Amino acid sequence: SHQGYIKRVPLSTYRAQRRGGKGRSGMSTKDEDFVTRLFVANTHTPMLFFSSTGMVYKLKVWRLPLSTPQARGKAMINILPLDQGETITTVMPLPEDEESWDSLHVMFATRSGSVRRNKLSDFVQINRNGKIAMKFDGDDAGDSIIGVQICTEDDDVLLTTADGRCVRFPVTEVRVFSGRSSTGVRGIRLAEGDKLIGMSILRHVDVTPAEARAYLKQAAAMRRAAAGEGDEPETEIAEADEADEDAGDELSLSSERYTELGAREQLVLTASEKGFGKRSSSYDYRTSGRGGKGIIAMAVTPRNGKLVASFPVEVQDQIMLVTDAGQLIRCPVDDVRAAGRATQGVTVFRTAPDERVVSVERVEETGEPGSETEEE
Repeated sequence: SHQGYIKRVPLSTYRAQRRGGKGRSGMSTKDEDFVTRLFVANTHTPMLFFSSTGMVYKLKVWRLPLSTPQARGKAMINILPLDQGETITTVMPLPEDEESWDSLHVMFATRSGSVRRNKLSDFVQINRNGKIAMKFDGDDAGDSIIGVQICTEDDDVLLTTADGRCVRFPVTEVRVFSGRSSTGVRGIRLAEGDKLIGMSILRHVDVTPAEARAYLKQAAAMRRAAAGEGDEPETEIAEADEADEDAGDELSLSSERYTELGAREQLVLTASEKGFGKRSSSYDYRTSGRGGKGIIAMAVTPRNGKLVASFPVEVQDQIMLVTDAGQLIRCPVDDVRAAGRATQGVTVFRTAPDERVVSVERVEETGEPGSETEEE
């Protein structure tokens, strides 16, 4: 959960429900807590827990507290040997197919914009007191891990900063590190006072800039037609920025190519501290080189504030926004307007003048409409 509680529940506890049902309670939580991570596993599935201070811990599922759907579970600080101030940033079940581990990698991202890639096999043997995944000392003191994800060499990495910049590059632009102490290499060049707030792993799609623009334009036109709206290019299509050298190329996609690109499209949700949000197509984030200053992820202004989250979502997902005043709002992703990469987004949560959004999470719960039964 958001507050750091965890449990396991027998899969048989959850029956499949008809699409459109209201679901059932998946976990009893405090008013300020909610479920953020849900996965199906068996009792022998190894799980990795990566912490903000650079440690990694490993437990098999059977070691987690067995509970009922209504129970809160147990605080992870009472299960793992965490130090004061150390928090778990990523919970990662290892793939069941052990033969696939050799072809999988782990990508790390730190608040200062560094990235590092290791073989997944580097984190298979871990003792009960944990293992150093990354060292923060010397010039790196004060840095911290903000994201850890499994990836393949066919994926891309998307890094997003608080000041509204982002860079997308192939996983292969980060060499495989043999050690675990280094913070890696520069993923994005940060401006003074900026920090990394999100790392996403996106599927790599071979698409030219002209094809991507044509797809975005056709998709926006279809959305407007479905909604009975007129042209709204300022909210539907990203504004050209200083790095769009090929913006003059025009292309019309065949129906087959449009369908093909649509099947591989992903949605990236971006949210700011003053409650603004948008969802943009993965084709709006073009692939470039690692280490640059990036392109606009969201137009950051005094009106919408700095970015606090950026991650892939599905249309059927929901998100939860949490403010520093303890307020929560749950919102279906489908209610967040599709908008261009370089736009400000729309109001998702109306914050008070002295209030700001501090966390945005993708919410996964049991009994979601149309879902199969699941276990936490």
